Amino acid sequence: MSAKLRVVIADDERPARSFLASMLASFDDVTLLAEAATGAEAVEAARRERPDVVLMDIRMPGMDGIKATRRITSAPETSAVRVLILTTFDLDEYVFAALRAGASGFLLKDTPPADLLAAIRVVAAGDALLAPGATRRLIEEFTRRPEPAPRPATALDEITEREREVLTLVGLGLFNTEIAATLHISLSTAKTHIGRLLMKLGARDRAQLVIAAYDSGLVGTSKPT
Repeated sequence: MSAKLRVVIADDERPARSFLASMLASFDDVTLLAEAATGAEAVEAARRERPDVVLMDIRMPGMDGIKATRRITSAPETSAVRVLILTTFDLDEYVFAALRAGASGFLLKDTPPADLLAAIRVVAAGDALLAPGATRRLIEEFTRRPEPAPRPATALDEITEREREVLTLVGLGLFNTEIAATLHISLSTAKTHIGRLLMKLGARDRAQLVIAAYDSGLVGTSKPT
């Protein structure tokens, strides 16, 4: 039997924590390690428990979920911990800041139990909880906002021209199979390029590649042709 997925819940509302805890208790392969009512408590719980996933609310008193996410994902001792943002709206303005802070994706608070379990599994496995449709919505929202300060050119200096093409398509929300078809390469080659991009750009997951594509100007305000 495989090891259980270890989870911490961070939400300032007790009913919300209780609801999530009851959902987690119904899963055979998930164990709840701790609950946190503030961002500071979430950071401490992540350091103490080293969970696979933190279910993180954004709006909490004191240290909010964005700051807590940044501290968890940037600290060496908790860098392997994945953060899944809990939000009321799927394009909450704070979601973008949380993804930039290192979150691996976002989840609606009214997500059905089966989808919650699937989300925890996806994020714990190291993937981003950003299906292509959600990624496209994310990029569409990014492009409605003022242009960010571009990343220094050196950020992409280490990637090849082919990797630049792959990063652009990731930023546009394409599946790996769609990337392979668009560039006339095999699926395994597309996956290899993505793996190299993650390493070269220091990205935690696909969500961070999407942000890198946007920030570097590979995906911008113009619509893809």
